[in-house]
Amino acid sequence: MNFWLPTAPCTPGTCAGHDGRVRGRPAAAALLLAGCLWIMAGALGAPFVAVLGAARRERLIRRWAYGVVRAFGVRVRITGTPAGPGTAPGAAGTLVVANHISWLDIPLVAAVFPGRMLAKSEIRGWPLLGPLAARGGTLFVERDRLRALPTTVRTIGSALRGGSRVVVFPEGTTWCGRGSGGRFAPAAFQAAIDAGATVRPVRLSYRVEPPRTTGTTGRAAPVRDCRPAGHENTAPAGAAAFVGDDPLIASLWRVVTAAGLTAEIRVLPQIPAAGRPDRRDLARRAQTAVANESANRPPESVHH
Repeated sequence: MNFWLPTAPCTPGTCAGHDGRVRGRPAAAALLLAGCLWIMAGALGAPFVAVLGAARRERLIRRWAYGVVRAFGVRVRITGTPAGPGTAPGAAGTLVVANHISWLDIPLVAAVFPGRMLAKSEIRGWPLLGPLAARGGTLFVERDRLRALPTTVRTIGSALRGGSRVVVFPEGTTWCGRGSGGRFAPAAFQAAIDAGATVRPVRLSYRVEPPRTTGTTGRAAPVRDCRPAGHENTAPAGAAAFVGDDPLIASLWRVVTAAGLTAEIRVLPQIPAAGRPDRRDLARRAQTAVANESANRPPESVHH
């Protein structure tokens, strides 16, 4: 065990429960199969997508990533403006940073900001997801080797200077999403400063949508939301959390059996890395933007 690695107090037993509606086993099994098949389709199609032009490739990746989340029975809500066309020739790329809750975070972010993910080296060995991540240009990092950190920073910086979009979860581990998250490690932000890149913070959350009630006509009617405008009538979803020593298959089954899950990604204002005093200041600013969700909420532009 390396004590310098970030840790979270979240555990599957205390944080990953589901109190809402559940799906029956046949429906859940069908969703699990659909999700795995959708991922497999992406893995098989990756070599063909790689030869397409950048714009078409990005559109297909976004649609496929969105489809992964939906195939597992999770609704998607995107607030803010998704990624536009690719970086102009000669311009630095973008460092996308987000809080980390679940394995669902990866396709959820890719549905809005396709890019090269920074991921722990263990993911390379995951079935289906590992080979797909490698083919997608994932930058794997050995988290338990502190000496490898400077090399990782140089690799990220090189990708950003080349105009790539790099996606990082700077908390370094997953948190359940029901409280405050972890501290944003500053290493990746040094790469953004070195490359003169832009930082784009996004906030991820998972909610349980309330059940729909049935009116006197027999038609389903939405539950009335008595909160002020801008506040969803939903509760944080522990079922999506992939924390501690939770086995991947257990997390997959928990997601497909939990009905009413909605994954939300909020796109927050970008932060230019140029002119920031140092990487710690840049990391704190990005962390504050993600944590202060309501204070940084952009104009509503919601997509399902």
